[in-house]
Amino acid sequence: MKRILAVFFCMSFLTCSWAQSLAPRITTKSDSFDFGQIREGQIVKHSFEIENSGTAELKISEVRTSCGCTAVKPEKMILNPGEKTNIKVEFNSENRLGPQEKYVYIFSNDPVNAQYKLSLTGVIAEKIKVISQQVNNPKIRLNKTQHDFKNVEEGKVVDVKIGFKNEGNGVLEISDVKTSCGCAAALLSSKSLKPGESGHIRIELDTANREGKLTRTVTLVTNDTLQPNQVITLFVNIIKRKQ
Repeated sequence: MKRILAVFFCMSFLTCSWAQSLAPRITTKSDSFDFGQIREGQIVKHSFEIENSGTAELKISEVRTSCGCTAVKPEKMILNPGEKTNIKVEFNSENRLGPQEKYVYIFSNDPVNAQYKLSLTGVIAEKIKVISQQVNNPKIRLNKTQHDFKNVEEGKVVDVKIGFKNEGNGVLEISDVKTSCGCAAALLSSKSLKPGESGHIRIELDTANREGKLTRTVTLVTNDTLQPNQVITLFVNIIKRKQ
């Protein structure tokens, strides 16, 4: 009887050991990937290779990420012993800055690692704003941005003509001319200049009912992508009218 029981327990132990040995096992050569430093807005792609190094069929039930910025797509959900597949990961860095650490979780029937974790790390730098230098990019250049009328007797109207040129490769449009006071008036020779064309602005300053040193500005509002607002500064010293 004792011998029969011993044989029974021995067979049960062997059967249990054999059953435990028939189990899937998820493994990978590397469970992390560092994408280094990238500019904000770039999309990083990487494939993690996983393998079923166990002795039974590996079934992947779900693949989940730690944030919506990361997308994953497994090539296969069921792996035979010794079979491999790729988990494709895509990380969108839009609206993110600084050090990043994101995770991918693989859920399977591996009895040891039912939730297997992969990590994605790196640093996101601020996006560089690039101004297009291609066609349709006008550029205004004034021959001077300041003018001093010096000493002017009160009541007189003085004027100055300032030239400008379109040095860009697109049509220059002057949409508005703004003066800092009603005492200044401006007249453009043209509001639209083709590349290489020149024009001028005539500015009048009325000194009536004013006295002393004054500073006034005239602003040209244009479609120049680098410097859309060009400011001309006027100086004058208004002296009392002679009796």
